[in-house]
Amino acid sequence: MKIYKNIILGAMALLALHSCKNEQITNNRGKVKFETISVTGKIPGRIDKIYVQEGQTVKRGDTLASMDIPEVLGKMMQAEGAITAAKGQLNMAYNGATTEQLNQIEGQLNAGKAQLQFAQESYNRLRNMFQDSLISQQQFDEVKMKLDMAQAQVDALEAKRTEVKKGARAEQIEQAKGQLDRALGAKEEVLSASKEQYLIAPADMSIETISLEEGELLTPGFTLFNGYKTDSVYFRFTIPESKIYDFEVGKELTLINPYTKEETPSKVVAINQLAQYANITSTAPLYQLSESIYELKVVPTTDVSEQKFFINATILIK
Repeated sequence: MKIYKNIILGAMALLALHSCKNEQITNNRGKVKFETISVTGKIPGRIDKIYVQEGQTVKRGDTLASMDIPEVLGKMMQAEGAITAAKGQLNMAYNGATTEQLNQIEGQLNAGKAQLQFAQESYNRLRNMFQDSLISQQQFDEVKMKLDMAQAQVDALEAKRTEVKKGARAEQIEQAKGQLDRALGAKEEVLSASKEQYLIAPADMSIETISLEEGELLTPGFTLFNGYKTDSVYFRFTIPESKIYDFEVGKELTLINPYTKEETPSKVVAINQLAQYANITSTAPLYQLSESIYELKVVPTTDVSEQKFFINATILIK
């Protein structure tokens, strides 16, 4: 009889202990969160060297990886050549033609005048012969056409000489300036691309995952490093509609780590409604399926740099 009594008492004790454990699972269980950071490449290239490992903590400005981008050198040479050519065009537009160019135009003009004089003399001779009916109308028309062509060539050369002596028009100068600006812009683009040879940590962060290995191709926009900002800890709680009225933005709370018993003074900074299919933070939420679900975002109000937090670890509201 005594044995049965002990068994019954033991069972009752286990049942009571089990009930106590169930009481610890409440709506006020939350999770530790960190702001995430993704480091991506902006231009294509092969990963030359990775300087960090998963789980490593780095400082803002630390070099995470370097890339091999061979086309940058070729594009830089092209940009430098375009700048040199554009500067030459602009100087020519400002300074006008050189003496050699003027002499060349004068020579072409003299040759054109000589051809015009010959064409005029030929026209005069054949005109008299045409009047005496010694040549046909077609022969006379041909010599007249040559005279007109010679005159047109002389007129064009004289106009070109006048334009060169006056210098370039304002439109030509603006065009030369535009070409130089475009060449300088191309160089800046290449310089910017050369800076992307190194992937730099944008903030103090913990490296969570590294997606590629050395020698693999990194395409623009592909995330190479995923991690968390080390100073961005916050806490996320899922609260049912029946309990949300116990909270408001700005309310101060005391959070406690159920394992280390460390307490963290905090406050509510945001209350957002969650969709029914959203990620629920509480490990065993006690709410009716018809209730709306809300998320509390809670942040520390004191320095927590000395406390240890792990992503998705459990945290309680005291």
